[in-house]
Amino acid sequence: MIVLKNQEFIQRDNAKTDIEDRGYTFGDGVYEVIRVYNGAFFMLKEHLERLQFSLTETAIPYDTDSEDLGTLLNQLVSKNQIKNGAIYLQITRGIAPRSHPYPKQTPPQLYAYPIPVSSPVDAQQNGVSVTLLEDRRWLRCDIKSLNLLYNVMAKQQAKENGHFEALLYRDEAHITEGSSSNFFAVKNGTVITHPANNYILNGITRLAILKVCDQLGIPFEERELRIRDLESIDEAFLASTTSEVVPITEVDQQKIGDGKAGEITSRILEGFKELIRQADV
Repeated sequence: MIVLKNQEFIQRDNAKTDIEDRGYTFGDGVYEVIRVYNGAFFMLKEHLERLQFSLTETAIPYDTDSEDLGTLLNQLVSKNQIKNGAIYLQITRGIAPRSHPYPKQTPPQLYAYPIPVSSPVDAQQNGVSVTLLEDRRWLRCDIKSLNLLYNVMAKQQAKENGHFEALLYRDEAHITEGSSSNFFAVKNGTVITHPANNYILNGITRLAILKVCDQLGIPFEERELRIRDLESIDEAFLASTTSEVVPITEVDQQKIGDGKAGEITSRILEGFKELIRQADV
């Protein structure tokens, strides 16, 4: 495996991390996971824009344009001969003695490498169950930071109880998103999802779904949903870079609709696949 470290392509065995890297000691960094279909990135521009937003919000002095990061990532895909999969990349504040304040004149550290990812076909066809858990994350979920401990804990609890995902909620039982996905409901033909604010990550697949809905003439509404609303919705689904579009058939043993993948969800999944095909042209 070839790894991109800063501006250099190296073998994985030579890709060492300093023990004083702030990503290791503080989780002081940001990241992205970008899908590759048929040897090409999907929505790379949007991923880099979100990455730059995260870097700016955390005051990590790295500019994706001046570093020509897009070109480097395309070279990484080529060098690893990736047909289908994803690239994981992270940028930390850099290497410095462990102290809470930001270090001065410390160059950020970039690591990027391929990871195996494939479409969850069975889940997409048959749907999945999710479990409700309180959202105990920090209040800047719009920043795609390395601080994912509660996300990991929630995902593990869901898995141990036989669920695909944890569906998170905050005060007054308002649903935010999944532990590693965005949440969507369908009611009376309209797709509803949480507004893109600090409570959620504005997923790239979320943006793609908005585009698909526009292309298919499906109404799309951004507003908060409550747990009690789950009783009256017709369909629900999750979306993420790795899972794409996955129908939800149950929430803690409560059926959504008729307990099967819904018609509008299926249309959106097909529309999303068509968007991927269009990107390959």
